[in-house]
Amino acid sequence: MTHHLSRRGFLATSAAAAAFSTMPAVGRAQAMEPLLLRATARTLDIDGRAATVMGLLGPDDRPGLALDAGQRFAVRLENRLDVETLIHWHGQIPPNAQDGVPNLPLPPIAPGESRDYDFAPLPGTHWMHSHLPLQELGLLAAPLIVRRAEDLAADRQEVVMFLQDFSFKSPKQVMEEITSGMAMHGMDHGGMAGMGATSGMDHGAMNGMPGMDHGAMAGMDHGAMAGMNHGAMAGMDHGGMAMTADLNDYDFDAYLANDRTLSDPELVQVEPGGRVLLRVINAAAATSFWIETGAVEARLVAVDSHAVQPISGRRFGAAMAQRLDIEIDLPSGGAFPILALREGAPERTGIVLASSGAQVEKIQGIAPAAAPAFDLDLGQERSLRATQPLPERAAERRQMVMLGGQMQPYVWTIDGKTWAERQPVPAVSGERVELTFHNMSSMGHPMHLHGHVFQVVEAGGQRFSGAVRDTVYVPPMAAVTVALDAGEAARWMLHCHQMPHLASGMMTEFAVAAT
Repeated sequence: MTHHLSRRGFLATSAAAAAFSTMPAVGRAQAMEPLLLRATARTLDIDGRAATVMGLLGPDDRPGLALDAGQRFAVRLENRLDVETLIHWHGQIPPNAQDGVPNLPLPPIAPGESRDYDFAPLPGTHWMHSHLPLQELGLLAAPLIVRRAEDLAADRQEVVMFLQDFSFKSPKQVMEEITSGMAMHGMDHGGMAGMGATSGMDHGAMNGMPGMDHGAMAGMDHGAMAGMNHGAMAGMDHGGMAMTADLNDYDFDAYLANDRTLSDPELVQVEPGGRVLLRVINAAAATSFWIETGAVEARLVAVDSHAVQPISGRRFGAAMAQRLDIEIDLPSGGAFPILALREGAPERTGIVLASSGAQVEKIQGIAPAAAPAFDLDLGQERSLRATQPLPERAAERRQMVMLGGQMQPYVWTIDGKTWAERQPVPAVSGERVELTFHNMSSMGHPMHLHGHVFQVVEAGGQRFSGAVRDTVYVPPMAAVTVALDAGEAARWMLHCHQMPHLASGMMTEFAVAAT
């Protein structure tokens, strides 16, 4: 089945049709006043069914913000929801008070109130999201693009692909299903089978966690059933006990690229033979994706907003919260699907780059075969090399950070402790610190550190000058080391960016003391 590009969503240059893919930078004339960013409810069409979700709308009533090179992040965040909220500027390094973690140090913003932010932003592909896990499950997230001068001068088209996972059930229901394990009955967990199910989880793990107010999420559509998914890899040895790797906590109802599924994907008009900079943002709460460019060769040129030595290919990995900048040189004309494949499963989503007059084949949302799991190459992590690595310097502090947890009872920990029992990871401002994340659990963990960037310097026992990032994926039973220079003396969050893991305790503090 084919159709022409006159269908809904084609013209990427139309504000009505391209909420994400082409984001105009806000003019400097407007920079004197704070840019208005609204946390609000909105309605999406998910495979023909209306769904009320949350969103972050900029001054043009489109999701997210895009700033010119050199423009300050001068933003007024207005809460038009009927619940309190607070937004974290992921990948940015604002003053600690503006970092957006509830009550560390500032409280959430009450309904009808606003708060101003002002700092010099880091350039690149970033995003912003609520730091209340249920609200991120409710899609309270959006792109945050800060262009460099060379971006404005480059002869290429910029396209954003913003990925999310979605359930018609309320976020509270989703979390209850995940944490209770009620959908796990009868599932084969390899060596874990027969160990016995523990009813529910210890909700004391969440006591005192910033933003863990599980009040009502008014306006959320409670709809179709979704189940648990525990796709297994080959068994692994864990203390003499065979253990399977659980790739996905939950089967969501839909996987979205720019708010849409493959039943009606966004069609982005491109120039035949032109160059595209594809900014991929994995904003999913609990899903890692493989990005496939299909018929066109691509170059990975940056991860988490930081340039890497280009790597050519057609498949690149993005764990939760990670971003990829991918350059694509298009052929003379045609339609070119860019797909996001759910790790370890057949579901997929994506967008289509298409020249004028091209015909677009119908793409199924279920692939013929499941995508692979992320392996010890960490979605090409060991192949990445920073173009601007951290300055060479001996580490003054090294610390092991143990990642643990289990599916039943559903509790995830850092150094054996939940947030309520946390032991902060210490540092002194200005120190070179190396943190080794050692994952002893059955699931991979995308580890994110607030207020800093770090460089990946070791993975799988191999030392190298890897990518500069703010979120690194640590596979099951693997270790990854990152180096960083401790910044502002403050309490910075260090946590897994898989939202159900964070919500069940997998967060601690990176406590930086003054010199």
